[in-house]
Parts: sequence; structure tokens; C-alpha cells
Amino acid sequence: MIKSGRQRLRRGHGRRRLILLSPVILTIVIASLAYTTPRSMAFSRLLPAAPALAAAMWPVLPTVLLGTVCLFLMIGLGIVFPDLGTGYTAAGIVAVTVAAAYGSHVRLQRERTLFQVRLVADAAQQVVLSPMPRRFGAVEIEALYLAAAAEARIGGDFYEVVDTRYGVRLLVGDVRGKGLPAVGAAAAIVNAFREAAYDEADLVSIARRLEASSTRYSAAFAREGLLERFATALLVEIPPEGGRIDILNCGHPPPLLLDRAELRVLRPTAPSPLLNLADLIGDHYSIDTFDFGPGDLLLLYTDGVVEARGRDGGFFSLETWMAGWASARPRELLDALHRDLVHFSGGNLNDDIAALAVRLDEAPEPRHGERDQSA
Repeated sequence: MIKSGRQRLRRGHGRRRLILLSPVILTIVIASLAYTTPRSMAFSRLLPAAPALAAAMWPVLPTVLLGTVCLFLMIGLGIVFPDLGTGYTAAGIVAVTVAAAYGSHVRLQRERTLFQVRLVADAAQQVVLSPMPRRFGAVEIEALYLAAAAEARIGGDFYEVVDTRYGVRLLVGDVRGKGLPAVGAAAAIVNAFREAAYDEADLVSIARRLEASSTRYSAAFAREGLLERFATALLVEIPPEGGRIDILNCGHPPPLLLDRAELRVLRPTAPSPLLNLADLIGDHYSIDTFDFGPGDLLLLYTDGVVEARGRDGGFFSLETWMAGWASARPRELLDALHRDLVHFSGGNLNDDIAALAVRLDEAPEPRHGERDQSA
């Protein structure tokens, strides 16, 4: 897989070099046609197209240099073929080159601005998606985050994992919307979870803390937009003794659990309110308990996974896909999910994606807190 990836990378660099050289190639082709074809065809009049094309991908100076080369080519053709109308074409080359140089300058300024915005966006996203250990005792966890677009658009998908005296606690969620308001709401929820997960004895108390944090953040906005600012969230607790998991689902896509026998969709028995909507629909939270043994593989994800569309307009069938990965490790599972989602959608993901893959090892390792207590 590494080899094929390198081959695709080399092909991509080769295509990029060809694209960058296209203004030079166009200049050579036009000059050759102008020299070898009858004068009535007047291919030389196409020379202004070369600096115009260069402005879309080259800096200012190379664009001006190419325009100068085209001007001298036109003058040379005019010397060889006096009836070409050199003056008009030369004037066109000069005018187009000046306009192309200005267009190249404006494009570069915008690219610099966009680059700075992307740096800020990456820094802001790292506040929400902080690095985490891959193992908590016997629990192995890996994370995946995919942005829907390459431009500076921050998503509201979030996740977090903490190891507490109550067990390993996980959070996955999705704030409605995009941009800084969404990432701000996600940061408020994640920061509240990082504190509450250590303090609260049960998931219901954590959910109420997240609800309060989300509500306080939304209070800065007009109340008439309240229904447009909510978040789905999934809280999971893996107790130290193992054997089960507790799940509190606040309107989030249900996780998938794959054991050696079957794939299970861990749907809630009763709905819990979405974050920031408890005041409107009530704060009745429900916790469900499921078996979770050694070798079982748990996948938590945001709705961007199941809403990924293929070239035929159909949705990605996550349950069907997941059924074939019973023996996979978390990193292997998420790498395959990443690859297959990009392939399925043709590289056009229509929403951000966050996912956590969790596996309980056959032979548990001593937990961090237990080593500290024995010391």
C-alpha cells in the first residue's frame, strides 16, 4: 500500500509539472504553427494567450518574461513574414502581458491571505482535536479526522478521550454548521468534557455539564437562532473491570460494535436531548449498557461517514463495510475507512468526518492509575 501511494504521488507531481509548463508548451506550439502554416491562418495572433494562461499559475516576473518572449517571437515572425500584421499582434501581446502581470499579483495576494487563514484554522482545530495516547491500559484507541474541503473551512466535528478513575471515557460529536462559530461551540463542549469526565461519577452528570457549557456559549448569539445551533454527542464509558460499555446518546449516529460473531448497531433504548436543546425538549437522559469483551471492535463516528455520497448518488453503507473487519486493529480499520471513503466519494466528501476506533485487548496491560497507586 505504501508503494502504490508513492507511485500515485509521483504521478501527481508529474501532472503538476506538466500543468506548470503548459504556458511554455502553448507558446512553442503557437510559434511552430505560425511558422509552418500558410500566412492566411494567422496562428501568430494567438500568442497573447500564453501570458494570459501563465497568470493563472505563475508569479509576476515569469509571466512578464514569457510575455516578452512572445513579443520577440512575434517581431521575429514579422521580419520573416512581413505581411503578418506584426504591429497589431505585438500591441495585443503587450496589453495582455500587463493585464496578466496584474492578475498574477492579485492572485498571489489572495493565496497568501488564504494560507494565513488556513494556519489559523489548523491551530483552532487543534484546540478541539488535541493529540491523545493510543492506549489506556487494555484499551487501544485510534482517531480519524477528515475535512470536507481543502479551503479554509473549519468543521464542528469533535472527539476526546480521557482515562479516569471511573474508566476510559470517550466523547464524539458534531456541531451543526461550519466556520468559527461551529469550532467555538465544539471547543466549549470538549473543554467541558475534559473537566467533567474526571469529576462526575456518571455519564448523565457529564451530559448535563456539556449541555450547560453549550448553552452558555450559545447565549452570546440571538435567541431566535437557537434551533440552528445544536450539537449531537455520544458519551461512552469503559469501566476498569471491563466486560461492558455504557453509552449515552444525545441524538448522534449509533456506534457499531463488531465481535467475532456479528455486527451490532448500538441504538439507544430511549432518546436523550441534543446539546443546547434540553431547555426546549427536556433533560431526560438515558444510559444503555452493552457487552464489550476482549477482541471486540467499537467504531464511533460522525454523520459525515454515513452521508458520504458515491458517484451514483448513493450513500456509503457503513454497516456492510464494517462487517468485513472483525480482526482489524483500530489503526488498520480507520486507515481502510479513510481510503474507502475517499474512493467511494471520488474525493468529494460533503461533510467533515471524525471517528474513533476502540478495541479491548485479550491480555490487559496495567492501567496508568493502577501503577501510580501501587507505587
